Amino acid sequence: MALHGQASLTLDDAIRRSWTRQAGLQAGEALVERAKAEEEAQRVLRFPTLSAGLGITRTDEPMMAFGTRLNQARIAQSDFLPSALNHPDAITGAGATLTLSQSLYAGGRLDAAHRAGSAMTGAEQASQERRRQQVALAVVQAYFGADLAEQGVRFAEDTLRQAQETEHFIQSRVVQGLMLKSEGDRARAFRAQSEAGLVEARQRQASARSALALLMGSESLPEVLSTPVEIGSPELAEVPGRRGDLEAARFHVEAAKEGLEAQRGLLRPEIGLTLAVGTARKSLNEGGSWTSASVGAKWTFSFAEQKRIQAARASVLVAELDQKWQQQQASREVDEARRAVETAQARMAYAKVAVEASESVRAIRTARHREGLLPLVEVMDAEASLSGARTLLLNSRLEWRVSRAQLALALGQPIENVTE
Repeated sequence: MALHGQASLTLDDAIRRSWTRQAGLQAGEALVERAKAEEEAQRVLRFPTLSAGLGITRTDEPMMAFGTRLNQARIAQSDFLPSALNHPDAITGAGATLTLSQSLYAGGRLDAAHRAGSAMTGAEQASQERRRQQVALAVVQAYFGADLAEQGVRFAEDTLRQAQETEHFIQSRVVQGLMLKSEGDRARAFRAQSEAGLVEARQRQASARSALALLMGSESLPEVLSTPVEIGSPELAEVPGRRGDLEAARFHVEAAKEGLEAQRGLLRPEIGLTLAVGTARKSLNEGGSWTSASVGAKWTFSFAEQKRIQAARASVLVAELDQKWQQQQASREVDEARRAVETAQARMAYAKVAVEASESVRAIRTARHREGLLPLVEVMDAEASLSGARTLLLNSRLEWRVSRAQLALALGQPIENVTE
């Protein structure tokens, strides 16, 4: 229960906070953005390519010198003299070119590459959703682990209180000479063990809260946990939903198939269009310009590409087998999760009975011990049985809630019905 002025934290808020602050999920979001950028890069491969060039040249190489003068539109009759052709003076010229290239047909590999990129984006998004649900499961475990650790502290405090009362009672009887000193020592040892148990319970509580804070991307956890472990658990419709890992496997198969198609496209002819415009200048006001347009095709055959096609086929097979394996694993996970829920429910019911019975035994034996009808060892035995029953109850409660979350994860349903 939250103290006055102290903030409370529900399980839903803890899950949502982890989705926005947890460093691992933030890295996953970056992976999704990278996949989207790579998909966009594949898409724009169909766009025309524009290249520009600018330079200054000075040469007296005969062919280059003549060509430069020709490009500058300054050829004169004297330039055809053998002496001018064979031993030209050095010439300086500046020029610029602008070239537009457009692929008209690339064997289908550009479209296949875009589809493969789209599939990889889908796979990364599905994987990120799966990671979100896995983090949600971890938050459920840490949240209720911290909550039950706090209950464990209260149980340990109760055990210590009982041990202190027992020690006080026995020590008073020892002073009166009604009990042996060994009984007082035994009571003191029992109390010391209870104090050690309380210290250990508080350490477990601190560790559990620290784990929850880490999952939520916080340095500490000052809030009070307000969602009870047994009350408010959402109903779980045990029907298959959308599992991110299976979706990612399906997208990987699609990407592998499109990668194979893109590889095959490398063996088909490629047709392209090129448009160019250029100029060569002697000065800003003197020079020549030209344009050109061409359509060409090329067809390249390579033994290496044939081998790469075989590798791409193997990649498709790997992706398909991996998808099949993940489907088999998912089916088993559902069965295991259902059994875990049933087992946890049974353990929790038995643990409640054990706690009620152990509390009754402790009360009876404590009263009879104080009446002098039972030795101290009987009280200590009852206390140990109660501690064991309480531990069983806490563990079974945690297992029950976590196993329900695991079943939701296995079925592909939102953990604790928490969405965006």
